[in-house]
Amino acid sequence: MLKQNAAPEPLYLQVKRHILDNVGSGKWAASARVPSENDIVKSFGVSRMTANRALRELQDEGVLVRVAGVGTFVAAAQAHSHPLEVRSIAEEIRGRGHVHRAEVVGIERVSADALLAQEFGVAPRSELFASVIVHFEDGRPVQLENRHVLPKIAPGYLGVDFTATTPSDYLLEVAPLQEAEHVLRAVMPDARTRKLLDMKRDEPCLLIVRRTWTAGLTASLAKLFYPGSRYEMSGRFRP
Repeated sequence: MLKQNAAPEPLYLQVKRHILDNVGSGKWAASARVPSENDIVKSFGVSRMTANRALRELQDEGVLVRVAGVGTFVAAAQAHSHPLEVRSIAEEIRGRGHVHRAEVVGIERVSADALLAQEFGVAPRSELFASVIVHFEDGRPVQLENRHVLPKIAPGYLGVDFTATTPSDYLLEVAPLQEAEHVLRAVMPDARTRKLLDMKRDEPCLLIVRRTWTAGLTASLAKLFYPGSRYEMSGRFRP
């Protein structure tokens, strides 16, 4: 239990100090689950508001990763990406002075199901191109890219060597970007995604769903999965 008169600093700062001490000492390693709000309330005798503020501020500072309904985890030293820019993952990685490598898991023609048909504005069972690629930074997987592409926009897509270039770079070259939409959320990955990204069993993912338009047509729909413990999205905006 924290002693309210033992130190001049507020109780939420004492809770933060306790968590930071455990993280800094290595007792709580990257991706380790940390005490919940309820645990902190019971262990330290503080209010839920105090516990929530301590965890929230540590999340904002990049120390913790919180996923609603799942838990709170220690964040690792993270790479940064701007969530609203359409940039090549290879460009981002090389910009940090690191080495990019890609492995193509699969690339093929597929028939659009009802949802994909709606997203692309085509008839159900229309042909689309699909690719699954894992991107590595200094040998560690940092992005799983599941992408569908409209053949009319990029007819040569299936013949591209995506270990030498990225789908983003190729599409920006052959299909000039008109508009882009991003949806960002935290998700729990399925077993396949977890395996491809070399993630722990209860580790959350960051997911960007990116849709791009060219000449008034939906050119590409990509689901970009990032390991939550070693990747973060950040951006600065000026009105």
